[in-house]
Amino acid sequence: MKIFKEEQRIKQTWLKILLAVSIVVPIIMVTKEYLEENSEMTTNEFVLTLLGISISVAFIFFFKLKTRIDEIGIHYQFSPFHLKMKIIQWKDIKKVHVRNYDPIGEYGGWGLKGGFFWNKEKGKCVNISGDIGIQIEFKNAKKLLIGTQKKEEAMQVLKNYDPKSTN
Repeated sequence: MKIFKEEQRIKQTWLKILLAVSIVVPIIMVTKEYLEENSEMTTNEFVLTLLGISISVAFIFFFKLKTRIDEIGIHYQFSPFHLKMKIIQWKDIKKVHVRNYDPIGEYGGWGLKGGFFWNKEKGKCVNISGDIGIQIEFKNAKKLLIGTQKKEEAMQVLKNYDPKSTN
């Protein structure tokens, strides 16, 4: 039996640069405030503020999307939001295929997207980067798109388990 496995993390250089800049500006502002002669900021407040800024930016680098396709179904986990793999069993899937999509136009960007606030008819999306995804249409009419960087591998494994998959 063929098994598809993929693990994605944030690797985009432009995003790392943007995050570096976004952390430097608030740190400079807080440090400037703390070092002023008449500053009311205590050392504890200063340290906690710097720690808070650093943790909030570092949190983004813990994002990880794990995907697995096997005889049971399609499994996915978007850490740190999902504590364990979510399983979509083959019996619950009406249709599945790999497709190109517009992350911003269709889902409002990358991450855990869709549903209530954005383009509800497209369903939900879980992605890290890129514009290729495994589109799942459930028998209950809901939709989920899981981002992938391994288009060809995903298509081959989907054909193995779901002969009615379209690619």
